[in-house]
Amino acid sequence: MNFEKLLSPKSVAVIGASSNPNKVGYAIMSNIINDGFAGKVYAVNPNESEILGKKTYTSINDVPGIVDLAVIVIKRNLVIPILKECARKSVGAVIIITAGFSEADSEGKKLQNEIVQIAHQNKIAVLGPNCVGLINPWHKLNASFGLQIGREGDIAIISQSGALVTALQDIASNSKIAFSLLASIGNKASMDEIDFFKHLKDDTNTNVIAAYLEDIPRGQEFMHVAENITKIKPIVILKAGRTETGARAASSHTGSLAGSDSSYDSAFQRCGVIRVGSIEELFDVSKALAYQPLPRGDRVAILTNAGGPGIMMSDALEMAGLKVAKPDKETRQKLSQTLPPAASVKNPIDVLGDADAALYGKAMNILLQSNSFDSLICILTPQRATDSVAFARIIAENSKKHDKPVITCFIGGSKISKGVEVLREERIPQYPVPERAAGVIKEMVLYSRYKVRPMRMVDRFAVNKNPVIKVLKAYKSRENYEVGEVDAKTILKAYNFDMPASTLATTVEEAVGFGEERGYPVVMKISSPDILHKSDVGGVKIGLNSSEEVEDAFELMMMRVKRKMPEAEVRGVLVEKMVKGTREVILGMKRDPQFGPNIMFGLGGIFVEVLKDVTFGLAPVTAEECYKMIESTKSYKLLTGVRGKEPVDIDAIVLNIQKLSQLVMDFPNIEEIDINPLMVGHKGDGALVVDACLIISKGEGK
Repeated sequence: MNFEKLLSPKSVAVIGASSNPNKVGYAIMSNIINDGFAGKVYAVNPNESEILGKKTYTSINDVPGIVDLAVIVIKRNLVIPILKECARKSVGAVIIITAGFSEADSEGKKLQNEIVQIAHQNKIAVLGPNCVGLINPWHKLNASFGLQIGREGDIAIISQSGALVTALQDIASNSKIAFSLLASIGNKASMDEIDFFKHLKDDTNTNVIAAYLEDIPRGQEFMHVAENITKIKPIVILKAGRTETGARAASSHTGSLAGSDSSYDSAFQRCGVIRVGSIEELFDVSKALAYQPLPRGDRVAILTNAGGPGIMMSDALEMAGLKVAKPDKETRQKLSQTLPPAASVKNPIDVLGDADAALYGKAMNILLQSNSFDSLICILTPQRATDSVAFARIIAENSKKHDKPVITCFIGGSKISKGVEVLREERIPQYPVPERAAGVIKEMVLYSRYKVRPMRMVDRFAVNKNPVIKVLKAYKSRENYEVGEVDAKTILKAYNFDMPASTLATTVEEAVGFGEERGYPVVMKISSPDILHKSDVGGVKIGLNSSEEVEDAFELMMMRVKRKMPEAEVRGVLVEKMVKGTREVILGMKRDPQFGPNIMFGLGGIFVEVLKDVTFGLAPVTAEECYKMIESTKSYKLLTGVRGKEPVDIDAIVLNIQKLSQLVMDFPNIEEIDINPLMVGHKGDGALVVDACLIISKGEGK
């Protein structure tokens, strides 16, 4: 991609420039000229002779010399011919502002495909269509119909929504946040977030990459690229379309197909991307990461001039999983010698409401020098004699002397507004309420931990793939894509999952013989490649304690199945030794179209059916990631043993998740799989697959 011609052109042509102030073509010309672009600017419009003091040209071909960047803002049906003209002119980069392509109708999709073809054949960097354009403050380039360019900064914003770019500009201007780049990528016909991320990785003007996205079609490549970047600089993403309704809206808005939200969560966690839930949080986190060093740990000091807000901040930090650490003896002594007797030298450190900025600054320096803390939150409330500007200046001055992050929480309105302005100018992150400040520190700590995380090591196990290939091939040849319990267990056995003792009985005598030999109680389940949900047809019977009960259940089961599904191929009845485990859990996988196999873990029964207490991880998963998946469930403590109960075999659960991960990576035509339940014993007792089923794809695969 020719990013130099796109972001730092020496010449720009606006095709569709206008002298009408109400038209987009005028706004773009005006922004380029008035925001200080130093290169050549050409206006292309066959119906006008001069626009904003610039001579107009009938077509791009009439423009003298080289054109690095063309901005197209014309009717949809003219875009393709004009783009071809740009190719003949050897234009290096093109921004297509025009809408009405893949987001509009089938004809628009067809035209957008042509755009992609022309761009690739001629090696043109094409941004859009259906976008606002881009702004590069460091090059004084405002090739957009957004707001004024603003000052140079170090946060890059990539947005799939054009309208959001102008909104973000306005919010940022009010908060004194400056950008290194703002790019509206629109329909992402040729260039998408991955292309920009690759470029921004080595951009010395950008310290934080922030983005608003509605979909990520190239999921696997995104993870690979993002993982390389986040070890160097943070990526903060506001991903819309989290709900089913939001996903549908995203599809109609940009012509995108939204993937499973849990897959996005798993993908972002895997590659160190910080996911935020609102525009407010996008700015909160981005400015803290851009302006402050990362904390080395999770111990937070609170400095306040009021007791109540200090308590509120303590609550917010603890709820965020952070430590309101106690100061060491030396730090307490220094604080006691500096502050008045009534002040609190515990954490929160309360300097009292009548403290002036100088005293506050002394306490701040002591805390930043202390080995007891990794970061500092400075709270200020407007007391009668409080000079918020003086406090802001002393905080900014002292923070620059140390390598620990400092953020502020000035709580109030007009009386602290001037101090807040100073903080913004001095690049000290300021938050009006404790919860937002605590949330930011949490994200900084998590990102700091991610940066020092060791390289991922995925375990591989010796398996026998042949039975899996045989089963999947047989089902595909019959055009049956739902694999029932018996064959699903054959697949899982090939990957060394443990099962209860069982037999496939085709007669009553065989069923009774198993019970007599193995002992009671037993479980009986109908075996048919045509019946996935056995209980729906009366095909499950548990807790059978005698030969008479087995005989009655066998005959009744066969009769019910024949009546309800007369066309089904019945292979017999699976008779299993009944398992009395400690805890039922569920393992599963659903293959996401963008990111691949998404592994699920949760407790069985009410926890998955009603509470939906499940977690996800993208395959292949490491052992460490498996443990984190388990620990992330709300019901995790039930597995570790509560009220005197023994803990279950969590190591066995981890091992089974890893085996499942390897299976679905080895066989990409397995679309979905459920192991429900996996019966887990006490620590060291292992786990048994009690029931399983899977769905295979209709496409090509192993």
